[in-house]
Amino acid sequence: GTKVSPQSNSELMGLYRSNGVYCTQCEAEGFRRITYHYDRPDVLSVYTVKILADGATTPVLLSNGNLVEEGMEDGRAFALWHDPFPKPSYLFALVAGDLDVLKDTFRTMDGREVALAIYVETGKAPRAAYAMDALKRSMLWDEKRFGRAYDLDVFNIVAVSDFNMGAMENKGLNVFNDRYILADTAVATDVDYDGVEAVVAHEYFHNWTGNRITCRDWFQLCVKEGLTVFRDQEFTSDERSRAVKRIEDTRRLRQHQFREDASPLRHPVRPDSYAEISNLYTATVYEKGAEVIRMLHTLIGEAAFREGMDTYFDRHDGGAVTVEDFIGCFDALDVPDFMRWYEDAGTPTVTVTEEMNGDTYTLRLTQVPPEGARLKPIPLRTKLFGDNGPLDLGRATVDGARLMGDVLLLEGESATLTLPAVQAKPLASLLRGFSAPIRLERESDPARDLAALQKDDDPFNVWDAAQRLLMDWLTNAYEGTKGDVAPLADALSAIAREERYEPAFRALILTLPSRANVFDALGEDIDPDRVEAVHTDLATRLGTAMAPALKALLNADRPADDDVSAAAAGERALANGALALLTRSGDSGPALAQAEAAGNMTDRLAALSALAAANAPEADAALQSFRKAYDGEALVLDKYFILQALRADEAALSRTKSLMDDPHFSLSNPNRVRSLVGAFSQNPVGFHRADGEGYRFVADIAMALDGTNPQVAARLLTAFGDHRRFEEDRRRAARAVLDEVAAKPTSADVADIARRLTADR
Repeated sequence: GTKVSPQSNSELMGLYRSNGVYCTQCEAEGFRRITYHYDRPDVLSVYTVKILADGATTPVLLSNGNLVEEGMEDGRAFALWHDPFPKPSYLFALVAGDLDVLKDTFRTMDGREVALAIYVETGKAPRAAYAMDALKRSMLWDEKRFGRAYDLDVFNIVAVSDFNMGAMENKGLNVFNDRYILADTAVATDVDYDGVEAVVAHEYFHNWTGNRITCRDWFQLCVKEGLTVFRDQEFTSDERSRAVKRIEDTRRLRQHQFREDASPLRHPVRPDSYAEISNLYTATVYEKGAEVIRMLHTLIGEAAFREGMDTYFDRHDGGAVTVEDFIGCFDALDVPDFMRWYEDAGTPTVTVTEEMNGDTYTLRLTQVPPEGARLKPIPLRTKLFGDNGPLDLGRATVDGARLMGDVLLLEGESATLTLPAVQAKPLASLLRGFSAPIRLERESDPARDLAALQKDDDPFNVWDAAQRLLMDWLTNAYEGTKGDVAPLADALSAIAREERYEPAFRALILTLPSRANVFDALGEDIDPDRVEAVHTDLATRLGTAMAPALKALLNADRPADDDVSAAAAGERALANGALALLTRSGDSGPALAQAEAAGNMTDRLAALSALAAANAPEADAALQSFRKAYDGEALVLDKYFILQALRADEAALSRTKSLMDDPHFSLSNPNRVRSLVGAFSQNPVGFHRADGEGYRFVADIAMALDGTNPQVAARLLTAFGDHRRFEEDRRRAARAVLDEVAAKPTSADVADIARRLTADR
C-alpha cells in the first residue's frame, strides 16, 4: 500500500484537497504521486475502485465508470466504481466530499438513458444549470455530427476552486475549475457563458478523441488536444455564429500562438523532445493543432473528413495512437508533405504581389518558411471580385499550385494565378476564413482595404481589412506619422450600423488590434510605452470622431438582462463595444451610469472595463464600489483583480503589489494568481517598465510559487517569451532577471522554461 497527504499537496497534482473536498488531477504524470504504476499513456488498464470515508463529512464518493455498489462497511460509507473501458492512468479520477448536486438525464441515439450530475460547492447548484444544458447539447451534437454516442450509464462533473487547468476529461468523471461551471447573470458575463459552453463541450468530446482513443506517448499530445479543440470550435460555430467564432479563434491564435512561434519557447505541433511535459500544454499543441486539422478538413471537404473520422474511430477504438495513425485514416488526402505541419516549428509567411498587363491579371504568391523549417502545403481559400461581382476562377491559369474549387493550394516556393480578359484590377480576397495558420503579407494599400469593407463577402476578410487599416495607422503613428482618422471612423461607423451583419460581428469591427498584435507588426526594438501612447491616441480619436454613431448604438434597445442566448450576447457586445470607444473620447458619463445601474454582470463589467481602460477619473471609486459589492464572490473578485492589473498607467505595479494584500487574494489558488499576477504580466506598461521592476515582480512571484506549485510558476515565466523583441534597456533588464532564475535550483518545470528563455542569445 501507499500513504499520501492530500491536505499538504500544494502542487494540485495527484490526490489533493480543495476546500475540504478530496480531488485528483493525474494528467500528465500525477498518478505516480498516488501509487506506483506505469503511467505512460499507452499503458491501458481496467479500473475497479472502492472508496471508503466518513459518510457524515464525506457523503459524495465518486470515481470513473459506473457505480456498482454503495453502502456502509465497518462504520464507514463506501462506493464501488467500475470502468469497463481500458484507460491510461492519466484519466483516473477520484472525488470525495460534501457537495451539492444538479441532476438530469440524456437519452442516447441508441436508446440508453444516461444519468447526468454536476457536483458543486454547497449552495451553488443553481449556477450549474447552464453547464448542464451545454453538456446535453454537446452530447446531441456529437451524435449528429460525428455519430458518437456516450458509452457509460453515468456522466459526472465536479467543479472545484483549486485547479491548475481549465478542466480535465477523466473518463466518466470530468473535474473542472469552477470558473467553467458556475454561471448566472448576476456574477457571470456573456464571455463566461461562452467559456462554460466551450469547455464543457471540449471535455465531453474527449470521451472519444482522447479517452476511447488516446495518444501513444506525450509527443503525440496534439492527436487528442488539437483534434478536440477543432471539434469544440465546430460545436460553438454550429451553436452560435460560424463567422464570429472563426474571427475569435484567429484573434486568439495570432495573439498567443504566433507570439509563441516567434519566441524561444516555440516548438512543433508534435515536439520531438521535452524536458517537462506540463510545459507543452501550449497554444501550439492546442490552437495550432486545431488549425492543422482544419486545413485537413478544407483540403478534403466535410464528407471525406467524416468518412476519415469514422475510419479513425473504427480502426483505433481502445488504442493509443500516433499522428501518423490519425492522418492515415484520411484516404482522400493527396498532399505528400502535409506532415510537415506537425514536424516544423514557426509560422510561415506568404507574400502577395499583383499586377495588370493590359487586360490580364496576375497574382503571385511566394512562401517564406520560418528559420529552420521547410516549405509546406498551404491552402488559400481565394475569390476575386470585379466591378460586377465575383470572377470565374475556372478561366484562370495556375502555375506552381493546385486550384481545388475555391482553394489555391500552394505546395512549393512560389505560384502564379493568371486571369485574362479582366476589365480592371480585381479585389483579391485571399486566405478566406483564415484557411491556414500563416502570415499573409501584402503591400499596404488603404484603398484596397476600404474596398474590401464594401465588396468582400467573407466576414473574416472584412474584419481583417478593418484590422489592417487600424494597424497601418498605429504603426505609422509609432514611426511619427499620424494619419487622418476620418476615413477610418466613417468606414467603421458604416459597418457598425450595417444590419446585414450580425451584432456580434459588428462588435468585433469596433475592437482595435491588441498591443500584442502591434508588437508583432513592429517586429523588434519595440518601445512599449510608445505603443501604448499611440494605441490610446487612436482610441481617443476614434471615440471622438465616431461619437454620434456610438451613442446611437449605445442607446439602442437591449435584450433582457437574463437572456443568455448567442443573439442577446451579440447585441450586448455591440453596445458595450460602442461604450468602450465612447469612453475613450473623455465622455465617461454613460459608462459610470451603466456601472451603477446594470442589471447583469456583462454590462456592469463592460462599463467598469471602459472606465479603467480610459483611466477615467471615476475609475478608482467605481472599482472599489464593485469590490465591496462582491466581497464574497471569488470568481467575481477575479474579474476585479484582472481589471486592476491591466490598467496601463504608472501606478500599475504598485497597485498590483498592494492587491496581493487583499484578504481574498491567495498565492495557493491558481485562479487568484492568474487573475492578478498573470494579468499584470500582460500589462504593456506595468510589466515592461523601463526600470525592469515589472519583470522582477513577476519572476519573484514565480520563484515564490515554485516550491508549492511549479506548474503555475512556470506558466508565469512564459510571459517573458517575447522579451527579445523590445528595445535594449528592457532586453537587458529581462535578461538579468531570467539569468537569476536560471542560476537558482528550481523545479523541472521552471528550469525548463528558464533554460529555453536564456538559450542561444
